[in-house]
Amino acid sequence: MTRERSRQPLWVAVGALAAATAMIAAEAPTDVQAELPSRFTRSAVFSNLMDPTAVRFSPDGRVFVAERRGVVKVFDSLTDSTPDVFVDLRTEVNNLWDRGLLGLALAPEFPTDASVYVLYTHDAAIGETAPRWGTPDTDSDGCDAPTGATGGDCVVSGRLSRFVAVGNTAGPEQVLVEDWCQQFPSHSVGSLAFGADGALYASGGDGASFNSADYGQLGTPPNPCGDPPGGFGVAPSPPGSDGEGGSLRAQDLLTPDDPVGLDGTIIRINPFTGDGLPDNPLAASADANARRIVAMGLRNPFRIAVRPGTDELWVADVGQAAWEEINRVVVADGPTVENFGWPCYEGAEVRAAWVDLGNAMCAGLYADGPAAVVGAHFSYEHGEPLADETLTVMGSAISGLAFYAGGNYPDAYDGSLFFADYSRRAIYVMFAGVDGLPDPESILPFDTDAAGVVDLQVGPDGDLFWVDTLLGRVMRVRYRPENTAPAPAIEANPTHGHAPLEVQFSAAGTVDIDDDEISYAWDLDGDGEYDDSTAVAPSFTYLVDGDVTVGLRVTDTHSLVDSATTVVHVGNTAPVPTIDSPSAAFTWQVGQLVTFSGSANDSDDGSLPDSGLAWSLVMMHCDEIGECHEHEVQSWSGTFGGQFIAPDHEYPSYLELRLTATDSQGSAATVVRRLYPRSVVLRFDSEPPGARVTVGETTTATPFQRIVIAGSTTSISTAAVSLIKGEQFTFTAWSDRGSAAHSVAPTADTTYRLLLTPRFNLAATVVTAADRLRCDLTSAQYVRCATP
Repeated sequence: MTRERSRQPLWVAVGALAAATAMIAAEAPTDVQAELPSRFTRSAVFSNLMDPTAVRFSPDGRVFVAERRGVVKVFDSLTDSTPDVFVDLRTEVNNLWDRGLLGLALAPEFPTDASVYVLYTHDAAIGETAPRWGTPDTDSDGCDAPTGATGGDCVVSGRLSRFVAVGNTAGPEQVLVEDWCQQFPSHSVGSLAFGADGALYASGGDGASFNSADYGQLGTPPNPCGDPPGGFGVAPSPPGSDGEGGSLRAQDLLTPDDPVGLDGTIIRINPFTGDGLPDNPLAASADANARRIVAMGLRNPFRIAVRPGTDELWVADVGQAAWEEINRVVVADGPTVENFGWPCYEGAEVRAAWVDLGNAMCAGLYADGPAAVVGAHFSYEHGEPLADETLTVMGSAISGLAFYAGGNYPDAYDGSLFFADYSRRAIYVMFAGVDGLPDPESILPFDTDAAGVVDLQVGPDGDLFWVDTLLGRVMRVRYRPENTAPAPAIEANPTHGHAPLEVQFSAAGTVDIDDDEISYAWDLDGDGEYDDSTAVAPSFTYLVDGDVTVGLRVTDTHSLVDSATTVVHVGNTAPVPTIDSPSAAFTWQVGQLVTFSGSANDSDDGSLPDSGLAWSLVMMHCDEIGECHEHEVQSWSGTFGGQFIAPDHEYPSYLELRLTATDSQGSAATVVRRLYPRSVVLRFDSEPPGARVTVGETTTATPFQRIVIAGSTTSISTAAVSLIKGEQFTFTAWSDRGSAAHSVAPTADTTYRLLLTPRFNLAATVVTAADRLRCDLTSAQYVRCATP
């Protein structure tokens, strides 16, 4: 089954945008909150969570929240502030970089059927016992392999398990599926969702390198997932034409003679046994994994959602360097598994690095033409604005999907698809078209202040909820059609200190979506009476030690009232943490062992013990204009220091080492040290100049240069046949004696010179289909050219 593959991003058509805007504006003409559409408000329903990743709602009012470290919490209601721990899987879960407990689902008939499902990175190779890299019952895991987390040696797997809830506690774990070999710390497992027919869907990434074209050649020893043709410890023959590992695990069904893995696929299974369903495309296969698969060729299908009233599965697939995709999976009646093309395609584009490799699996797809793969329902390019947004970031990472089946939102939203982008820190809405499908030409920004968003769900009252993994919150977006009380906001500075303590307060962040005039009443002395000030920004001096609960009451012109509180800690100052090493001048290269240490002093407690210290290491992934988003690499608690191996990542990026100190009274403070990498310049030249060379994911004509982090593994490649100013040249050699496609990891500025040989006797030369595909490159796409 194929659908036409879009050759360009679909941006908002003026007419469709105007129509959708008019439908909403007719019900809500006033917009006083720039981040949301008119009359929508956002609030936190749960806070103080540790790296939450997913939220699910039970019909009985309970709310289940997954945390990346491996803990599932259950709240009795949206107003419950003291959740129970449903299950603690920290020993089983590998929580490193983007790995962890990422998927969560409740049985469709929950709580009658009390099944709860989790999808997590298992801290062990397939079939082995956890923990392999971590320590039992800890919140974060490391990787003690000599090459560190990004060297390709910390191999883990994925696991899909079922628990039966007994009240708010989980029964024994039933492992339904264990597979998904993962060599690198991203593109791990993804999401869970139930179809209308009761089938359980699960998604998983390719587990491959995010820095270079990975066909199974990486790792020490190489190929630790044991992919064909050589198996464990045997790298494919350079330049990877026979490789089937790395990113190519997403195309494993193309080589049915060896066991099938689940990397880069969507599976559809029986939720009680984990077996593939009898109406799956490959139900007759002798391979258990093949029987499970309904879609393949995906890089990082991080989030999935079923369109209401259908068995269509929609997939948010995180791209690499250029495109994000929303894919529509329709399970075929015949023996066809939908192939979305990764790693041979990204978005609609043929990937230059894989053409240069001459890999047989990709070459077969290219030879079959675009109809061999399924086009995305919608794809959007990194660095390009969606709808009428003002884009301030160049990167993208799609991170959430949710269909709106109806509720309190305006009718225009019925049938629409919400999707989120972690890098853009935003949520968008794609309204339903005349055929009922989400229409890419109707996209509008919905919430442009959604930093940390990693999951979208429609919950009670038909409100959209989203998970903020950065601040540890679950957020709720409500629509307020009637006049509504103002939303109070309190700021206080300082919040700690010894008496006499003067504190400056402000309610300037208070919002009234009706644009009514707001009056303020403060309880500054904590006596419960709002009679201390009516100013927007009063100050107050506290003369006696002790915690004081300060209250703010706001009232609009319709006498609608709301209130908020904050606590001032008089008699206690926050501790002062200090990072002793590494110094601010320190720079690092990939693979370097970095030792860190620190301490903290408190005016009341003195020097804090190690139990009062907690560390985190965060990779700040930046774009060309300096906007960054973060990936937590690892954390440590109860220690004055430790060590880590500097990770590999694309440039520009840097590390943040964060030390948080907490005193005996619970006051905390954090200090941050930025650790910048040492960079090197890679220069590329050719004789003659003008040859197309792919470095990482970017193809450019020589001469040019690239900046990378010192020691970073970078793939470089060129075509077997280059067309330069109308003449053909064949690859002869690189100056470093590497094959046409190979990887480098320089620690100093390096020049790579490409030597080419003219093809003088063209008539005597056999020109293959692959040669013709490689012979030209326009607009970052390979196109076929005439046979010479």
